Amino acid sequence: MALALILNAKKGISSYQLERDLDLNQRTAWFLLTRIRSEMADKTNSILLKGIIEADETYIGGKPRKENKKEDREPAPRGRDTSETTVIGAVERCGEVVAQVVENLTGQTILDFIRKVTNIRESELMTDEYHGYRQFASMMKHEVINHQMQYVEGDKHTNTIEGFWSLLKKAWYGTHHHYTTEYTPLYVAERCYIYNNRHLDTTFWKFINGSMNLPQRRVLNE
Repeated sequence: MALALILNAKKGISSYQLERDLDLNQRTAWFLLTRIRSEMADKTNSILLKGIIEADETYIGGKPRKENKKEDREPAPRGRDTSETTVIGAVERCGEVVAQVVENLTGQTILDFIRKVTNIRESELMTDEYHGYRQFASMMKHEVINHQMQYVEGDKHTNTIEGFWSLLKKAWYGTHHHYTTEYTPLYVAERCYIYNNRHLDTTFWKFINGSMNLPQRRVLNE
């Protein structure tokens, strides 16, 4: 039942909500959710993207930005200038997404991540103008969209990965409100798993069968 609830929660589900729904102790509910998210993380580790790939990074934490009403007020830091948790991601258009928490956003971090999750030879990379992505121009076809000028130029954009970041942040703002550094990767993995199976009507049984390593017929019969 916990698995069914987490798979059907558009913005995720908290341990306190699961406690109420299943009449459990909150720590028991948290234990269940953590084990399910760990399994989701395992299922996204082997994904290899190819085709048109959009890559970007986002930042989780802090509070939603408020409008600056005083001219002399120092604007809140945004994007790469923040001290929030950094998440880097890549998505195959009309396909799957992979995202992970990184400690420092460096050129080497970006290189290692893209090499790990992308079939370089069979892919085309779409990114913003951040200098950390420039190194890919010599490895693969690399298109850059300058967000200071425009967000879409024909097929050149990063709207797909931006859409995924929106879903990730809705879960954070709308449900969880706070992630500890230790468990943030599991919450990110949960959003990846649900996004990657968004078109399936049988996500529940896919998860169960993959976790138990049993054929679907045997699970259904039992």
